[in-house]
Amino acid sequence: MLPRPVRGVVFDMDGLLVDTEAVFRDAMIEVSERHGHELPLEVFLRMVGLPREGSRLVAMSHFGDDFDYEPWIGEVSDAAHARLQVGVTVKTGVLELLDHLEAANIPRAVATSSGHTTVELQLGRNGLLPRFQTVVAAGDYARGKPAPDPFLEAARRLGVEASTCLALEDSHHGVRAAHAAGMMTVMVPDLLEATAEMHDLCITIAQSLHDVRSLIARKI
Repeated sequence: MLPRPVRGVVFDMDGLLVDTEAVFRDAMIEVSERHGHELPLEVFLRMVGLPREGSRLVAMSHFGDDFDYEPWIGEVSDAAHARLQVGVTVKTGVLELLDHLEAANIPRAVATSSGHTTVELQLGRNGLLPRFQTVVAAGDYARGKPAPDPFLEAARRLGVEASTCLALEDSHHGVRAAHAAGMMTVMVPDLLEATAEMHDLCITIAQSLHDVRSLIARKI
């Protein structure tokens, strides 16, 4: 059960609204192999939910100080975005949850580590972008996830107290950020499993956004 009525909902994007984490995973592993490097899955998973600088530090820690990061990440980005141009799959339950929130007049925001250009690419083509009152993306906050800044900025823009917001996340870093912002946090796992820490930080672990819709409906 939710501890308080929901006055706003803040969504992560990659891996929660759209099925993109696997695209970036495959592109990163393939580009690394093409250049004679191995990128274990566990290293990629440490990057999930982090802003660009955080991901860079993880990569450099793995590949070494002499690794030429910028050309590599540029090639990864090009490969991933080429695949995303073909189309992005909307995650199960997204449309139904958005319909429910609109009918209940609950405002909605996106808080993501991706930039606005990527948001436009991934949400614009699916018609999802107009369904949110605001998008908080890279460049809109001082500190990225796991700091609470993206979620606090989303609550500020929605005009509601952070404690009355429901935050929906699929990554560990995102859950930490939402919890630090004081939001009611729900993890909907994608590539990352819900650890004991995630169970402690979240009010619940949902299997899909259909479960989140049912959770909200019981509290409105």
